[in-house]
Amino acid sequence: MSNLLIVESPAKAKTINKYLGKDFTVLASYGHIRDLIPKEGAVDPDNDFAMAYEVIDKNSKHVDAITRAAKKADAIYLATDLDREGEAISWHVYEILKEKGLLDKREIHRVVFSEITKRAIQAAMEKTRDLSLDMINAQQARRALDYLVGFNLSPLLWKKIKRGLSAGRVQSPALRMIVEREEEIERFEPREYWSVTANLLKAKDAFNAKLTVLDGDKVKQFTITNGDDAKAAYDKLTAAASGSLKVKEVRKKERKRRAAPPFTTSTLQQEASRKLGFTAQRTMRVAQQLYEGIDIGGQSQGLITYMRTDSVHLAGEALNEIRNIIAKDFGDDNVPEKPNFYKTKSKNAQEAHEAIRPTSAAMRPKQVKQYLSQDQARLYELIWKRTMASQMIYATMETVSVDLACGDEHEFRATGSTIKHAGFLSVYEEDKDDVKDKDNDSLLPPMKEGEVIDLTGIDTKQHFTEPPPRFTEASLVKALEEFGIGRPSTYASIISTLVNREYVELESRRFQPTDVGRVVSKFLSEHFTQYVDYDFTARLEDELDEVSRGERDWVPLMREFWTPFKERIDDKEQSVSRAEAIQARELGADPKTGKPVSVRLGRYGPYAQIGTKDDEEKPQFAGLRPGQKMDTVTLEEALKLFDLPRELGETQEGEKVEANIGRYGPYVRYGKKFVSIPEGEDPYKIELERALELIAEKKELDANRVIQTFKDGEIEVLRGRYGPYITDGKKNGKIPKDKDPEELTLEECVAILEAAPARKKKGRRKKKSSA
Repeated sequence: MSNLLIVESPAKAKTINKYLGKDFTVLASYGHIRDLIPKEGAVDPDNDFAMAYEVIDKNSKHVDAITRAAKKADAIYLATDLDREGEAISWHVYEILKEKGLLDKREIHRVVFSEITKRAIQAAMEKTRDLSLDMINAQQARRALDYLVGFNLSPLLWKKIKRGLSAGRVQSPALRMIVEREEEIERFEPREYWSVTANLLKAKDAFNAKLTVLDGDKVKQFTITNGDDAKAAYDKLTAAASGSLKVKEVRKKERKRRAAPPFTTSTLQQEASRKLGFTAQRTMRVAQQLYEGIDIGGQSQGLITYMRTDSVHLAGEALNEIRNIIAKDFGDDNVPEKPNFYKTKSKNAQEAHEAIRPTSAAMRPKQVKQYLSQDQARLYELIWKRTMASQMIYATMETVSVDLACGDEHEFRATGSTIKHAGFLSVYEEDKDDVKDKDNDSLLPPMKEGEVIDLTGIDTKQHFTEPPPRFTEASLVKALEEFGIGRPSTYASIISTLVNREYVELESRRFQPTDVGRVVSKFLSEHFTQYVDYDFTARLEDELDEVSRGERDWVPLMREFWTPFKERIDDKEQSVSRAEAIQARELGADPKTGKPVSVRLGRYGPYAQIGTKDDEEKPQFAGLRPGQKMDTVTLEEALKLFDLPRELGETQEGEKVEANIGRYGPYVRYGKKFVSIPEGEDPYKIELERALELIAEKKELDANRVIQTFKDGEIEVLRGRYGPYITDGKKNGKIPKDKDPEELTLEECVAILEAAPARKKKGRRKKKSSA
């Protein structure tokens, strides 16, 4: 009997092929083989949201290979991933084969497994099922929603703000999150406060204690808010102490700290970002490789379970192996009496069966490292250690807190902690974002009540409150998950879209919105409030999950979304002007002309403007400089932009020389020609001497570029980037290989130009809307 098994990737196919007998042919679809046609009308709201699909060009050859193999097969096994995307890929394969009439006499089986090991695959082949129409409908609904938002909202952004922009159903709330954090930072006003610390010495042990009570009152963050009060407190405490503090109370406490649960997609992305510096996209790419199979000693096998999951559950068989490995590697005292069980935070965690774990705990990182790339080895070690730690005994911490009296009305407190039993901490400790006050784990000397401790000094220190930090990839993923925006499998694409669209930029690994990003976010927040609302987006995700569980019909859900959304699109297309959309910000009046000075977003980016379109004279324009932001640039800074163009003088040939900034950056103009100013040099400061150097270099380059000229320069033979060519300014002609560019005649040049194709008209290609 001949069998065909279809998976997504060739790596996965290669691994599985070794586990199945000679009766099986294993082929890859190379991801999705069909998608909506990339033009308007692919989703028809008037026909129950019917979708028009077509085979993706780059995958047509793989479709052909699957079709040929299907004709020879007695049974077809659809073994794509176990989430909605995988179910949809299997469905698309099924639909294509059905259209070709290849399913009538063949058995069709859906196979799912969460790890690519011989045991898991053999078990899955014995538990085949039918395609899940509920999961397929949920994925289709999600794709249709993203398409309808992209193909309707994005063109509105093009008309009202700038071409090439996009808006997405989950991308836009994520952008709003970053913009709102930036606005919060800009509004932040720092407050001054002071801390007071006692430096103490017992025998040879030096330690510190913080002021907790002053004049009988508990010390809070803003008890001391200026230098004068800090000096007064210092004098008061120094006098009261007289060189020593007295132990008032000693408190000892044992604290248990439990391990973090095994990885989900979200927590893996967060920890890989914090510990390894990986982007979410890089994490998922490497995890995919570990899941699909690595050649270990001549045999390809998957090293981790499926990496797109919300679940923290571990299979019973895996738990037993993990506990055995912990006992062998870390000792019996690190194995709890019963396995540790964790509760999944996500209420919809059912797209995959398990947390991300090694397929075998016995494959220790050191043993497999030689077979892995550096990225694979680092990520595998992270997953292995996190999994081991999740099933180890808690860490036992002993904390000590000592209150020390300073006279009758003041107190200091010293705290310290020690690890009594490391437990899981001997293997792995979870990182946190933006932790400022870490636990004080210093060791204090033994002290008892009534004991007098020497005071060696008192320090006062000035502090200022800090604004909330900008999002890192890890903290953004965490926030998206907490708000229920998107799903873990989409976080990487959300982030890459925001960066690629230049809505945000990464500075010191933290997200900062660009001017374009802020304008788009404000436009959507003001005019499409509901659709960038965090709760609305999360509720929609919940409703799609209901579809996947068969609890809701997807067509009414689509209609509930589409009808008011389309009405809002149509209304805003008519009621919102472009001037309103680009959110011009008036800075004040130009002292020279009295005309208003504003900043706004234009086709080529943010710029300043003096005057308005209603003035008799045309307004003056100047692009903002790198680092300047529309929301923060001042009137003074904006006016300086109009110092350009700067007249620098003349060349020896009498050509006027000036410095300016254009569409492609800063430049020097001489006569009617231009030369770029190198990166790092300032057009506002460049002097004539340096400009003449750049002009001389350009003239020498141009001189060497010209091979021949005819008709007073109307036709030229030039050296180009890809070799010599002929031009008349309108058309470019390719010189035949058997012709010497230096010996061409005018007649030959004219003939070559006449035969040359016309230049393509400059213009922007119409871009596909992106959801």
